[in-house]
Order: sequence, then C-alpha cells, then structure tokens
Amino acid sequence: MKINFLVPASKLRTQFAFRVGHLTYGLPNPITGPLILGGMLKKEGHDVKVYEELYRDFNFEEINDSDIIGIYTMTSNSTRAYELGDYFKSKKKKVIIGGMHATAMPHKTLKHANQVIVGEGESVIKEVISGVIKDEIVYAPKIMNLDTIPFPDYTILKSPCLAANVLTTRGCPFHCIYCSTSKIFGPYRERSIENVLNELAELKKQGFKYMNFQDDNFTYNKNRAKKLLSEIIKRKLYFKSTFFFGRADLGEDEELLSLLQKANFKTVLLGIESINQDTLDNINKNIKIEKIKKSISRLKKYKIKMIASLVLGLDTDTKEDIRRSVEFCKDNDVYTLQPAILTPIAGTELYKRLDNQNRIITYRGEYFDFMHVTFIPKQLTTYELQEEFFYSIKTFYSVKSAFRILKVFGLLAGFKRLALALILQLLPVYMKNSEKLYFSLLKLCQNKKRNCKHILCPECRMYVLNG
Repeated sequence: MKINFLVPASKLRTQFAFRVGHLTYGLPNPITGPLILGGMLKKEGHDVKVYEELYRDFNFEEINDSDIIGIYTMTSNSTRAYELGDYFKSKKKKVIIGGMHATAMPHKTLKHANQVIVGEGESVIKEVISGVIKDEIVYAPKIMNLDTIPFPDYTILKSPCLAANVLTTRGCPFHCIYCSTSKIFGPYRERSIENVLNELAELKKQGFKYMNFQDDNFTYNKNRAKKLLSEIIKRKLYFKSTFFFGRADLGEDEELLSLLQKANFKTVLLGIESINQDTLDNINKNIKIEKIKKSISRLKKYKIKMIASLVLGLDTDTKEDIRRSVEFCKDNDVYTLQPAILTPIAGTELYKRLDNQNRIITYRGEYFDFMHVTFIPKQLTTYELQEEFFYSIKTFYSVKSAFRILKVFGLLAGFKRLALALILQLLPVYMKNSEKLYFSLLKLCQNKKRNCKHILCPECRMYVLNG
C-alpha cells in the first residue's frame, strides 16, 4: 500500500516571514515519530513517504496518490490536522491520527479520522495498517525497552532536513504543571548507551553534520550522560555542532560541562521560566535562582551557547517580573531568548486547573503555539500579556543586541542575530494584521478587575473556540 505521513503546521507558521525566521533561528530538522513508524512499514513492503509542512507546502497532487494518510498532531497543529483529516476522508482515504494531541483528546480527534492511536504507535502500527486491529481508538501499550524501537528512516522524508534528531529517553522525571511530556508519555525510560551510539554511527554514515538531542533533559542522569559523552569522544561520533535540552542546574557539574564541550555540544536550551523564586516554587520547578546564575556563568566558561526559555503569564508573575526576567537574560549575555506565553496544553495539569477555573478563553488548537494568549491571567489582562510577549521579543532582539552578540560570540553569530532582529521587530505588526479578529477579541478583555467574560460570549466563542 501507499502510505503518506503528514506533520502539519499552523497557518501562521507556514507564512514566508516565519519560514525565513525558522531558517535564521536554526536548521530544518524533522519530527522523528513518523520516520520511525514509516521505516517500520517500509520494511513490511509498503511504499511510505513523510512530509513536514513547517518547511515546505504539501504537494497534494503527490499526497493524494495514497491509500492511507497518517497525521501527527500536537495541540498547536491540531486545527490544521483536523482540516487535513476531513479533506482526505472526503477523498475516501483511510485517515489515522496519532501524536500528543490525539493521545490527550482521542474522542475529539476521531471526528476527523477513521482511527486514532493513543500513546506510542510503534507497538501497534503494523497491526493497525494491516487491519488486524480495527478499533476506532487504539490504545497502544507503553514500550518499556526502548532499544527495541527502530531508528528513524530519513530516506522516506520528502521535506528539507539539515540536522538529525535523536531521542535517548522518553518521558521526564520532573512534573512541571504546564509540561505534557511527563503526564502523557511517562514513565521516564532510557535507551542503552550502546543503542544510542549505534544510531549516531548510522547518522554519521548518512552524512549528517548537525545533530539535536531531543530529550526533555539530556543531562538529568548525569552519570549516564558522562558515559555517553565519553564514548562519543572516544569513538569520534561527534558532529560539527550538537544541540541539547538541559536543566538550569547544569552548572553544578564541571566535569559534565567539560565533556559536553569536547563532544561539540555547542548549544543548550535551559528552562529558566522566571527569576521570581515564588513562581519557580509554585510550578514545581525545584531550582533556586542562584543555581541558574551559576549555570549561565559556567556555560560561558565552556563556550556553550545558551538559549533561555521564559514562561510569560504564570500566576505569581507581574508585568515587572516578566520584564526583570528579560533584562536578566540580556545582562547575562544569553545567546537566544525563547519567550513562551503560558499555554494550557491538552492533557497537562495546567489545562485541567485552568479549565476547572473557567479561565481558558479558546480551545482552537492553532492558538496553542506559545505565541498567543489562550487563558485569563491573574496578574495582567489577556491583551496586556500578549503585549508583554511582543515587548520581550522586541527588547531582547533589538538591532543593538546584534553588536553585543557579535562581540561575545563572533561575527557569524552577530550577523544571524541582526537578521533575526530585523524579522522579529516586525512580528507584532505581522501577527496583528494577519489575525485581526483574534486581537480585537483580546482587547475586549481589558476590564481592570479582570473579570470580564465578554470573550466567552456566544458570538465570540463560536469563532474563537470552534473557528
């Protein structure tokens, strides 16, 4: 059979300006789930292709020539995923939807598919495709031995790709209220070091020069990370540059930092979230501000560029707290800032909490992209929080900042920052012009007592919630 896997993107993220911004921010890299599932099905004799919409528009003439359509969902691309599901069902194609959003909202997702896979699809995909499993909602068992999962097959990817993605663990041992990983894909499990090294060797043979470790926290198990890094160095399985996610207490272990540097791990994303200690305690972050400061200092010492993630709109953070956090990142020469509006992703503790408090203002998936306000904050109005997101970007990514980055990180980094700054300075105007109704609805919620429910009136709700 001909099987096409699709990874949709929201309408906003497929616009030209956003695609240019993506290329300036990082290298094209794929979601590995469909590449694993597709590779398994290719070995069964099927004709399989994988397409990602984030980097290139779908070629429907190509895709329509298929028997089965598999669609990967996150909450942010679920609106588009549902549109695609409805379209291909109308063309009499069998539609199977999986991924994080489908796992959290299977019954809603089933309205747009023939079958929905909940959980880790590797354990059931062959039986679903062959028709052995006919259930409309398929509950896939957890895979406890991750070494049994095949490596992603990049030969079936039909979208741009310059960096490979490797996932050495699943789940997360921490329980931040806004994170879906531990809630949906727990428990935390690890692949063996040898299995990971074998995948890296394969990627080297395929010619990849750049690589990303996509684990939520690559350095959580420090002893394991050190053993893996030591073997990478010993076997020369390092790449020109490697990105990874870490925890903000990374600076506590200089032996680990030294190994990261020797293995060409050049960029790390740390979730700072806020520099308000009460806020960090409230979201179960389990870290102190002093450890964050130490990590930033130590990362500079070992020449590892830091991407700082801030969460805007946490219940105990005021406008002043948000701005102090942004200034903190500027003052400490953070390489890149990733401000994210607090977003109640389906399946998380935060989603349940805000939904029970009647504070979610929209359930339309495309707005759950960490760039739109989707709930009523406690310390600001909805529109004020949206403006703080824009302020954070414009303040951090000023044209002037490019010269600071050039001085600290070199000429190429300076030019990349300048290009990104010029694009991001226009982001507020671009978003407001392309989503006029959404922003006009946010403005309706400017009641200073923050108890205005106008945005939830039937007329507004009909568009915002259901589109």
